[in-house]
Amino acid sequence: MATTEAVKAKTLLGECCAEFAGTFILILFGVGVVAQVVAGGIGNHDSIAWAWGLGVTLGVYTAGRMTGAHLNPAVTVALAAFRGFSWRKVLPYSLSQFLGAFVAALVVRWNYTEAIGKVDPGHTIKTQGIFSTLPGNGADIGVHMWGGFRDQIIGTAILMFLILAVTDLRNTAPAANLAPFIVGLIVVGIGMAWGTNAGYAINPARDFGPRLASFLTGYGTAFKDQFGDIYFWVPIVAPILGALVGALLYDLLVGRNLPIADADEEPGRIPEEKTA
Repeated sequence: MATTEAVKAKTLLGECCAEFAGTFILILFGVGVVAQVVAGGIGNHDSIAWAWGLGVTLGVYTAGRMTGAHLNPAVTVALAAFRGFSWRKVLPYSLSQFLGAFVAALVVRWNYTEAIGKVDPGHTIKTQGIFSTLPGNGADIGVHMWGGFRDQIIGTAILMFLILAVTDLRNTAPAANLAPFIVGLIVVGIGMAWGTNAGYAINPARDFGPRLASFLTGYGTAFKDQFGDIYFWVPIVAPILGALVGALLYDLLVGRNLPIADADEEPGRIPEEKTA
């Protein structure tokens, strides 16, 4: 007698757990590599860019089947605004992403306690960049708060534009199992080309979760930049604006001109490959 395997229905709780897990993986690699470079003296800017990209790739593979792996509140908001993703899921997804980033940063902070303590026993701006972004990556290169704000709008617009380009089935999208790798390469490219002015947070959860973790574990000035300005809001607000700009530009320049295709996947998910 033939048996039919039951299809397990997705739930909002399950989706939030996937977003938590995917963002957790992303931050383990991303914040972890910065801790290794800053506190351990192993690696450089390129290793940071590549590890962040790998973190994104592995995070997307982790959560992709359940949610499409947003892993970024700015992406979630843009998908709700331009791709019909449910607005009622925006807050739960975003909170899950923030929490995943926060817990992962605590793991990194715990694991690198000794190395950070030796390099920077006062837990100052010298090692704050392990966890959160700063204008000019903490150096005085002439970039201040509003320069970082501009930079994050541009960087996240690039990210969102290209995410839509590589996941749009009407375009020359890669196969579903290759899309996470391409998205990871996008982040590597942004890190190598747009990492100077503000550290390419391009993700509110990526910045605020670790920033809060660092504040609670000894970094008293975590919410300020090296110039004393309140900075924590910049990598939250600017990426959301940038993602909206990127999605708008994609639709105006490319999306509206592509042939119409049937869409039977929930908006915001990486499409699954279909078999005959």
